[in-house]
Amino acid sequence: MKLLVVEDEALLRHHLYSRLGEQGHVVDAVADAEEALYRAREYHHDLAIVDLGLPGMGGLDLIREIRNQGWNFPILILTARGNWQDKVEGLAAGADDYVVKPFQFEELEARLNALLRRASGFVQSTIEAGPLVLDLNRRQARVDEHNLSLTAYEYRILEYLMRHHQQVVSKDKLMEQLYPDDQDRDPNVIEVLVGRLRRKLDQSGDFRPIETVRGQGYLFIERCR
Repeated sequence: MKLLVVEDEALLRHHLYSRLGEQGHVVDAVADAEEALYRAREYHHDLAIVDLGLPGMGGLDLIREIRNQGWNFPILILTARGNWQDKVEGLAAGADDYVVKPFQFEELEARLNALLRRASGFVQSTIEAGPLVLDLNRRQARVDEHNLSLTAYEYRILEYLMRHHQQVVSKDKLMEQLYPDDQDRDPNVIEVLVGRLRRKLDQSGDFRPIETVRGQGYLFIERCR
């Protein structure tokens, strides 16, 4: 998934960028609210992590502005402010969860995964569609109980399509799930990856969950639960 990290402490920002990237996410990591608003305006994000103590516009004002703009992706506050009044104010501003520094990355990851599941309408750590089961924690897919050997990019595409099942997803949206920078993006790569993914999913010849919608993108037609 594509995450927006807003943290002015350079070392922590780099740590979050690296660790979240290792978990398979594409990460925009910025140091202030102004850059965060620009990124939110120009690119789609699935979740934001926001520090409250930002230079210039503070984290609370950033969260309020994000909500005023109508962007409804989940927001997790990550801050050293741990009293209950700050938590209440942060949640009232529009945040969805609150983690206090110092923190264990495993807790942060668990809370992020829970927010992403709820935002997609799922409460379990697996998504099922016919014979296909996607394990979000292990980042593993299986069809008819057989594990599929997917590359990291193939998995990201499959996860995004399943989270947005029965919605047409454009190539641009899929490319944002793979590449953090515009200059790296090539629509032809998406066609190749989707083609490989289809072959791996349909080894039996009777399971074809991904349709091409000409001129618009791709559609995962199986209902997911």
